[in-house]
Amino acid sequence: MQFTKMPALYVRASIATGAVMMLWGLDTGSIGPITAMTTFTESFGEFSATVHGAIVSTLLITGTISALLAGMLADQLGRIAMISTGAAVFGVGAAIECGAVHLAMFIAGRAIKGLGTGLFVSTVAVQVCEITPANTRGFWVAFSQFMLTVGLALGYFMCYGTGRIAGSSASWRVPLAVESILGFGFAATTLLVPPSPRWLMAKGRVEKARLVVSQLGISQEEQQEMLAQKGQVTVQSPKLSMLQNIQETFKDFRKAFSGPYRSRTAFGCLLLIFQQTSGIDGVLYYAPLMFRQAGMASEEATFLASGVSALLIMVVTIPATIFADKWGRRTSTLVGGIGITIVMFLIGSMYAADLVHPDDGAGRWVVIISIYMFAIVFNMTWAICMKAFLVESLPRETRSSGAALGQCSNWLANFVVALTTPPFLAASSYGPYFFFGGCTLLSVIFCAIWMTETKNQSLEAIEAAYLQRKLEKTGAKSQWSVNVNEQTTGTSENCSVITPHREREGWLGTAAAAGHVHRS
Repeated sequence: MQFTKMPALYVRASIATGAVMMLWGLDTGSIGPITAMTTFTESFGEFSATVHGAIVSTLLITGTISALLAGMLADQLGRIAMISTGAAVFGVGAAIECGAVHLAMFIAGRAIKGLGTGLFVSTVAVQVCEITPANTRGFWVAFSQFMLTVGLALGYFMCYGTGRIAGSSASWRVPLAVESILGFGFAATTLLVPPSPRWLMAKGRVEKARLVVSQLGISQEEQQEMLAQKGQVTVQSPKLSMLQNIQETFKDFRKAFSGPYRSRTAFGCLLLIFQQTSGIDGVLYYAPLMFRQAGMASEEATFLASGVSALLIMVVTIPATIFADKWGRRTSTLVGGIGITIVMFLIGSMYAADLVHPDDGAGRWVVIISIYMFAIVFNMTWAICMKAFLVESLPRETRSSGAALGQCSNWLANFVVALTTPPFLAASSYGPYFFFGGCTLLSVIFCAIWMTETKNQSLEAIEAAYLQRKLEKTGAKSQWSVNVNEQTTGTSENCSVITPHREREGWLGTAAAAGHVHRS
């Protein structure tokens, strides 16, 4: 990839959009150390492992709710409006956490922060995919993941530094103050990003879409494919009440699970559930607890070890970001899944065989290094490829609602993992690792059978490939034809999009050669 040839505007737009993901990383990296600080328990009292899990997972409950609405709101108001609003709400929630005087107020702040996070997390991926060309789309989706890891490392090391403020609640309040300031800052900078041209087309704003496309520097071929949507644009609807908006949202969800789109929506939801049942957020949220269980006694040592893991994650995400469009989505999913399974089974086996002793022996170092390896493998593969595949595989008509449903599924699984990991670890030292490893192994088998490759293809080409595969399966060739020489203009009755050669057939579909699918 030659960065010097990238148009300056779309580079700036992708950076500004992807950077918002740093907020989620900050929260993930800081909440575990914050709730493990002695000054935090001095402020709010001691709490059980179950309450610990509930405090951490509160954000995920409200985030799931707002993620459900994010797709509809992003379709109506625009991707940028949702990302900016989400960042601002995140800032409000962090400010309430920072100023909390009792545990209920702290939990309320996390709940509000979750509402904001749910609005921007899935919308960032949609916006990035819709403003970037096919040959760099994977890179920019991966960049947003890299910014998440930057936030993760910053969160851990902020807590490592502020944790040294002895006898003062400032040790846990300062990281939250930083989160609040950055939330409002990103809310402002995101407003400078141009709107998605695909969203403009869907709203009938064709001339504005043409202008944005030309400014972003998308290739002529992709411009033609994108602008071929002009016969499929959505008519602007009058302003609706909140109840009507909610009703429209559930109509969109029903559409996402209707006949033409059901398989892709369901697969995307399963994919992001798989991502969480690997145990990644159990490790990220409770890394200090896991390192303490492995034999690190002091609070400072566990925070430092957690910070090192975040730093490693950030470093390995750099090559993963650069090579995202070379490695491919399917290959990364399978290779990463196998690596995660091996590491999780190794940790579980060490504990089950009673080879991990806090005071001496090599067992604890095997576990500590394995936790690092798990974080490295996951963030080089699954953290990037699954989110990119989810958005790429969804059709334009259900891309926002499908991405919202996928993110909602991810957060529901994340909530279960975050809530149950502390009591699970308290009940069994090896059980969680065998569980996460087993879930990952099942995920690898599932993806090996059903997942296909989408790298380096335009979103319109992926959609055409899916249609071609559907036609081949249903035998509806009498109603459709494939024309490899003629270019036509796509409308709702005459759909024309490029269908390039696919690396592998799968549920998403394939075409044997480049061509244009149109209805006769």
